[in-house]
Amino acid sequence: MEKIRKGDEVIVLTGKDKGKRGAVLRRLDADHVVVEGVNRAKKHVRPNPIRGEVGGIVEKDMPIHISNVALFNPKTSKGGRVGIKKLEDGRMVRVFKATGEVVDA
Repeated sequence: MEKIRKGDEVIVLTGKDKGKRGAVLRRLDADHVVVEGVNRAKKHVRPNPIRGEVGGIVEKDMPIHISNVALFNPKTSKGGRVGIKKLEDGRMVRVFKATGEVVDA
């Protein structure tokens, strides 16, 4: 079970964007995620009239390592570590290690 998933609100722990919050747009592999508004890079794009693309400089969200982000805990307003717990009905849910609060509803 993945501890950080698409759509989760995360906070950046290290790097140039330390302290920024954003939603996970996608997971590239087991170790990298793309977070909205974090680790932005400027990319020069050549125009392609066949596809209808205009050229110029485009800002793009680049991947960040999953160890540099933590799931945002709204109760403590900080990033929290996440564990996995099995409920009585057999479901696996994510819980914050500090508070024991269930992340998944």
